[in-house]
Amino acid sequence: MGSETTPKLPLINFNDLKLETKSPNWELVKSQVYKALVEYGCFEAIFDKVSLELRKAIFDSLEELFELPLQTKLLNVSKKPYHGYVGQYPMIPLYESMGIDDANVFEKVKTMTNILWPHGNQSFSKTIHFFSDELTVLDQIVRKMILESLNVEKYLEEHMNSTNYLLRVMKYKGPQTNDTKLGLSTHSDKNVVTILYQNQVEGLQVMTKDGKWISYKPSSSSSFVVMIGDSLHAWTNGRLHSPFHRVMMNGNKARYSTGLFSIPKGGCVIKAPEEMVDEEHPLLFKPYDHVEFLKYYYSEKGQRDQNAMRTFCGV
Repeated sequence: MGSETTPKLPLINFNDLKLETKSPNWELVKSQVYKALVEYGCFEAIFDKVSLELRKAIFDSLEELFELPLQTKLLNVSKKPYHGYVGQYPMIPLYESMGIDDANVFEKVKTMTNILWPHGNQSFSKTIHFFSDELTVLDQIVRKMILESLNVEKYLEEHMNSTNYLLRVMKYKGPQTNDTKLGLSTHSDKNVVTILYQNQVEGLQVMTKDGKWISYKPSSSSSFVVMIGDSLHAWTNGRLHSPFHRVMMNGNKARYSTGLFSIPKGGCVIKAPEEMVDEEHPLLFKPYDHVEFLKYYYSEKGQRDQNAMRTFCGV
């Protein structure tokens, strides 16, 4: 009997692709993207547009950020749940993170930076902004390909204008043991698209549709994980899969990662286009206000609810 092969995330090369002009391999990559998102809800993207220098700089910036005193990091606050500083949780003691709203807008990044460094930190601001701005290109290419695949590209401008960007930067302390410890609990993302990037310390695991865990091992330093969130799962009326994932840690090294999240704007109502609903695909979710859903999801009841979206707005 042959041994089972270890499952891997689909690998898709985005180099030489541009948003404005369709390259000869656009259709091929588009078909790979759609297939991966239907089956896995995510894939590994090779994207060299983010330079090696910038990829190194982002982790230098994260180390500098998380070395700040706790009382300084706590100055990063937000009215939106989990957009500010997150840490000191007994259930996930290895994890801390910080959100940077509108990270693709330099002035917004600079404003947040000046809260943590009153005299400014130009290098940090530039690195966060440039990194986020480059990744928005990948986000928009993927979303354009999705809408084209579903033959609803007439909604493209409306779809793109309905979101803004959050960069969430994360640190997971090494548990100082070879025993595997929980870094971040099992969850699905609630936004539209997530683009994850990590240093060379592994830990991300993605659940397949049949409940098996895939441990993600980056193919190269220019590898990013692109993942569908619940908002896009609902907007496409369930055609795309929104996967559960978690972080499991062992060893002594800290894991640093970033997540660029395209997020529905405040007041945005998520509603599947009429083209997404037919006899074969009956409506799964009633139109819902994204912010109102988050209020439920982050409530005590919502945090215990494995099917929070179905409870909140399921048909």
